Amino acid sequence: MTLKVLVVDDSSFFRRRVTEIINSDPNLEVIDSAINGKEAVEKAEKLKPDVITMDIEMPVMNGITAVRQIMASNPTPILMFSSLTHEGAKETLDALEAGALDFIPKRFEDIARNREEAILQLQQRVKEIARKSTGMQTSSSGLNLLTTKDASDATPTESSRALNKGVRPLISDITKTPHNWKNFQASGKSYLVLAIATSTGGPIALQKILSQLPKNFPYPILLIQHMPEAFTAAFAQRLNLLCQINVTEAKDGEMIKPGTAYLAPGGLQMMIEGRPGTTRIKIVDSGEKINYKPSADITFGSISKIYTDKVLSLVLTGMGSDGKEGARILKEGGSTVWAQDEETSVVYGMPQAVSKAGISTLDLPIEKIPECVLAEMNVI
Repeated sequence: MTLKVLVVDDSSFFRRRVTEIINSDPNLEVIDSAINGKEAVEKAEKLKPDVITMDIEMPVMNGITAVRQIMASNPTPILMFSSLTHEGAKETLDALEAGALDFIPKRFEDIARNREEAILQLQQRVKEIARKSTGMQTSSSGLNLLTTKDASDATPTESSRALNKGVRPLISDITKTPHNWKNFQASGKSYLVLAIATSTGGPIALQKILSQLPKNFPYPILLIQHMPEAFTAAFAQRLNLLCQINVTEAKDGEMIKPGTAYLAPGGLQMMIEGRPGTTRIKIVDSGEKINYKPSADITFGSISKIYTDKVLSLVLTGMGSDGKEGARILKEGGSTVWAQDEETSVVYGMPQAVSKAGISTLDLPIEKIPECVLAEMNVI
């Protein structure tokens, strides 16, 4: 079946370029284009595309507002085009908060070594997010990450949740989840660290998990999210505003502390050195041969050397299979590996890889993960 795509951008040159790339795949077809957000909202209603590609900065109505309106009235998988700048990162995170599923750099040379690879990446992203049921994405299910300005404009309840780190967030009634999943029982194992790997759909997934952890969470958390270099600092700052735990972009030589989540910096690799109790972060450049920067395989492998059987690792939604080999090493050392289930994953690539290989011991819906982590690590 051919997937129908709506291309939204105020640049006629870019619309033509994206249309040519998409139409060169026999499984994709651009059915129309829009020159601003207002027109995108109208055509999404009329044409019911399978996927929308969306620019952020446009006249009449910007891409963020358009995403929010489309997700409220005609939920559709949306792929954002973003500039790789700090401001571009903030805007892209706003778009994910509004309900967009994924983003890609607007300058194709920023995502690939050559034109052919860039074309394949764009086509693959469109096809991957098209597999996600549109009914699961609403404007209210996006990233609830408040900026300082957002917090000041929010209701007192929202503002206090975002800024008062001394109050433990309410855990939703997870037992009412519609997923067919048996009651979880903690293994009784002891742990020293929580490690989480994710890619496409990860910002939303991480927010859902980390915002449920109490301020006194007694373990350090290592986060590997596939993101460009300019994005990870902004993402860590947003998460830190919402979560009771501290969230920071990892820095070379930093001592790992309980109750803090360390986000691997984009474009580099996060490794661990030392021994339990005096462990430090090591940030390195892995060169051109490694596809993912950061890579879950590299971080997981590094963790296994120090924490051996004391790691609870999660592989969440994401394209590809990064994390599979690192998770295998962790499991062989006696640590625990869980995966997000297919139904709640935006892209069931990374979690499927560890599940299909028999590496994960549990495949969980995202709504179950926070409660199960707290129980497994004996926090509740």
